[in-house]
Amino acid sequence: MSRVLLIVIVAVLLVLLGGLLLGAFPPAPHTEQVQHVLPNDRFQPR
Repeated sequence: MSRVLLIVIVAVLLVLLGGLLLGAFPPAPHTEQVQHVLPNDRFQPR
């Protein structure tokens, strides 16, 4: 019984430690430029 409790406590501590490390050092975001071609109807002849 105590061995199962110890394994659960160690697993929870590892999850918390992993979350703390990911929070302290988040992965870099993937940046990509987005270009949209907008129609220019303002200067068209009427």
